[in-house]
Amino acid sequence: MARPKNAAVSPSKRQGALIERRNTKMARSAHAYVRGNTAQFYEWLDSRAAPHLPAGPAIWICGDCHIGNIGPVADDRGKVKIQIRDFDQSVIGNPAHDLVRLALSLAMSARGSDLPGIITANMMEAMLDGYEAAFPETDDDEPTMPGVIKLVMKQAVQRNWKSLARERLAGMQLELPLGKEFWPLTLKERKAIQSIFREQQLDELATQLRHREPQGKVNVLDAAYWRKGCSSLGKLRYAVLLDVDGNVVEGDDLCLIDIKEATASIAPRATNVRMPRDPAERVVLAAQHLSPALGNRMRPARLLDKPVFVRELLPQDLKIDIARLRQKQARRVAAFLAHVVGRAHARQMDAAARKSWCQELKRNHSRTLDAPSWLWQAVTGLLSMHERDYLDHCRRYVGGHA
Repeated sequence: MARPKNAAVSPSKRQGALIERRNTKMARSAHAYVRGNTAQFYEWLDSRAAPHLPAGPAIWICGDCHIGNIGPVADDRGKVKIQIRDFDQSVIGNPAHDLVRLALSLAMSARGSDLPGIITANMMEAMLDGYEAAFPETDDDEPTMPGVIKLVMKQAVQRNWKSLARERLAGMQLELPLGKEFWPLTLKERKAIQSIFREQQLDELATQLRHREPQGKVNVLDAAYWRKGCSSLGKLRYAVLLDVDGNVVEGDDLCLIDIKEATASIAPRATNVRMPRDPAERVVLAAQHLSPALGNRMRPARLLDKPVFVRELLPQDLKIDIARLRQKQARRVAAFLAHVVGRAHARQMDAAARKSWCQELKRNHSRTLDAPSWLWQAVTGLLSMHERDYLDHCRRYVGGHA
């Protein structure tokens, strides 16, 4: 970590730059604005304008289940699966909230792709079909993987350490390239990061994917503040490059770590349930329930007196980023992504809970519309609210008041 001590920006100036960055990202598209406004999403669902949602069993939910928070992830044996990949807002709550959040994200994608409204209605119906097909008691066929997602999956499977190094390390350099994405650390931050990797549980995290016994040889080669995401901007976020065994020549002995601050969830929790008070422990426990492939690669910790969760970044970890949704694929994409969410929910329920929840979903289907009335009303209400507020945000941003 041979960074010049005077290269770091003060935390207060960094915070100001991060807020400006967040406002800029949210002004670029309505979809980005929705992703960055989870609080507004739940405020509306709690308002009188929102429809009554079906009450599902109290299970771990993602809490922020939009398209970009689903994608290929690798487990600790290298097997790649499409799973939920973000748990910042996770709580034990109503699974209907994940369905509404995903439906809104798909509807925004359809709007951005200039698809007709009837396609959006069809996507909502396909979502419920795909979701219910994830429950063992149903006789529905599992949805096939759409071409646009199959392409992302193919890319993920073919990637290796060199792929990750080209993206994050500017080649095989043994340091993070400072600039737009990575910012220099303060001396306090550098010391804290050096210290955290002396803890046994993080030593084990860095060695588990290599199927070795931890030997206390994990060394921090470099670290930087990571300006990443939208809703998480302004929180602690660091990228750390580790050497596992002292042989930095081999890519398999290098380890790229993501450290992210955990804060209280905005999503409403179910009543009379127990969750870890520590936000980082909550995030890791939720990940282990919702996406074991990723959750087993995560650890809670404390850094600079704040709760953080730590995970190794693998080359196969990608997000699904659909720039333009095609009409012929829209239904299949909606069904497949909802099926991924359904699997994450169903594995937490016993047979009785799964049957009861599926019956509740079917009972709430409208007899006059293909899309369930509660889901359709929630999506149309959220769309109109977000589009109005997005334009207001852009107006304030242009005027320098955002």
